[in-house]
Amino acid sequence: MNAQLRIWRGLLGLLAALLLCQSAQAERLKDLAGIGGVRNNQLLGYGLVVGLDGSGDQTTQTPFTVQSIINMLGTLGVSIPPGTSLQLKNVAAVMVTATLPPFARQGQQIDITVSSLGNAKSLRGGTLLMTPLKGADGQIYGMAQGNVLVSGIGAQAGGSSVTVNQLSVGRVPAGATVERSVAMPVGEGGSLTLELNNSDFGTAQRIVEALNQNLGTGTARALDGRSIQVRAPIDSDARVAFIGRLENIDVTPAQPSARVIVNARTGSVVMNQAVTIENCAVAHGNLSVTVSSEPVVSQPGALSNGQTVVTERNQIDIKQEGGALINLPRGAKLAEVIKALNAIGAKPGDLIAILQAMKAAGALRAELEII
Repeated sequence: MNAQLRIWRGLLGLLAALLLCQSAQAERLKDLAGIGGVRNNQLLGYGLVVGLDGSGDQTTQTPFTVQSIINMLGTLGVSIPPGTSLQLKNVAAVMVTATLPPFARQGQQIDITVSSLGNAKSLRGGTLLMTPLKGADGQIYGMAQGNVLVSGIGAQAGGSSVTVNQLSVGRVPAGATVERSVAMPVGEGGSLTLELNNSDFGTAQRIVEALNQNLGTGTARALDGRSIQVRAPIDSDARVAFIGRLENIDVTPAQPSARVIVNARTGSVVMNQAVTIENCAVAHGNLSVTVSSEPVVSQPGALSNGQTVVTERNQIDIKQEGGALINLPRGAKLAEVIKALNAIGAKPGDLIAILQAMKAAGALRAELEII
């Protein structure tokens, strides 16, 4: 009896451990997919920032700033005689960008980003004048205005200057007011569409199984590797409640494909846990080339009416470190892959070439993507 009890306890403990592992890997549906048709919209505008402490555009080099000032003053009833030369250093032409969130209504406030368009040195302390924000269709969806906040700081004196962060870009929190809303119907009729963030047939199938299990058989069906059609209530209140319940369903996504991301500009290498390598041998040796230049002065003799000639003597040294042949064992886990690659002792820049060669030789079991 005691033996059977121990066996049952062991089985229950194993089942609990498996359930904990599965729940740890599960993700909310809202983190894996979004509702079709629910999206952000980009807004863009051109405006002027005034009140700068002599750090604005040099109007002689940015004629569009002068033209914008003349047009703005004209709308305010101020006329400037033709041929007048404006030398203003406290004004800067800027581009204003914003993101219109889904379901935004008239009167709602959104954040904006202000970026210098000319050669202004800093936007610190400036005020953005009323700027219309337009969408891709040319319609005005918001009006922006407010004090520009710049996180950077700079100072200069005696021909030296110090700059921390960007001074030509700033933000205006809640600086724009929505003037026009964008209609976003959530689905049509009695259904809505889920769109996966990353196309994956395995994850799409698991989402369908989870939805049918929690909401009833036949509730969801996969259209392809990215789109899933879900039956939903027609009434708006019931549909909102249904979507709220839908987004909080836990789904365990399929294992991602093995991928290695290489940034050729910075030398960064990132790989996921599905990356493996086959048994291979790698020989790596660093090659360094040093070029030095030494000036040589040739002076003519006394009373020879010659000229002093300065030439350069160049010296080139080439050194190649020994590249031993290292056997990399097959690694089934990410930790083993990293350990095997670290055994080479290569820098990130050299590691890029090694990974490319391993991929060409068929030893790297992953998709190599260079960005």
